[in-house]
Amino acid sequence: MRIHREGYMIILITLIITIVLLTGINLLFPSQTPFHYLFYLALAVMDLLIIRFFRSPERPVNPQKDEILAPADGKVVVIEEVEENEYFNEKRLQVSIFMSPTNVHVNWYPIEGDIIYYKYHPGQHLIAFHPKSSHCNERTTTVIRHESGKEVLVRQIAGGMARRIVSYAQEGAHVTPAQELGFIKFGSRVDLLLPTDTLIETKLKQKVTGSSTIIGRIKS
Repeated sequence: MRIHREGYMIILITLIITIVLLTGINLLFPSQTPFHYLFYLALAVMDLLIIRFFRSPERPVNPQKDEILAPADGKVVVIEEVEENEYFNEKRLQVSIFMSPTNVHVNWYPIEGDIIYYKYHPGQHLIAFHPKSSHCNERTTTVIRHESGKEVLVRQIAGGMARRIVSYAQEGAHVTPAQELGFIKFGSRVDLLLPTDTLIETKLKQKVTGSSTIIGRIKS
């Protein structure tokens, strides 16, 4: 299991803080007590959780041309038809995936195609389940045009714990589901806005795996 590059600095800072705390407590209270061992355990658990959060698994990807793959690990919390007003200004099928702090937080492109639109939106940090989080929270919007001419919008949304969204999207780039779209730090959500004639193959509350689970198929 690899560690994602977005975690290098945070892990380094965490380890430095751990060393400082261990040194400090042993200088101030050199006699070892049960409290010391509990403190050591708490620091070890904290360090392991942070390292685990930034894990970056390698996943072989070989999708069919019409497949829309999950852009993130997590649980499907929304499947509904909505009015999309940032880019399409028309009805779209929304599929939302909630990423808990225990999930892998790498994001992948759901289809192969060309990025024709990208925008970063500063905003609030409402909990990711909140109905207004898609419009009020800090987020990024990326639109990919499939070879069929159909367009898919991917929206990274910061949650109540997430404090930074990283996106590698660049307008004009050709991308595939094997490539990383970005990373969201500490709890978040990813929305897909799909053509209304998309053949959905997932269910509400289903757990999905990024770049592996088929969300749906683009209808040609």
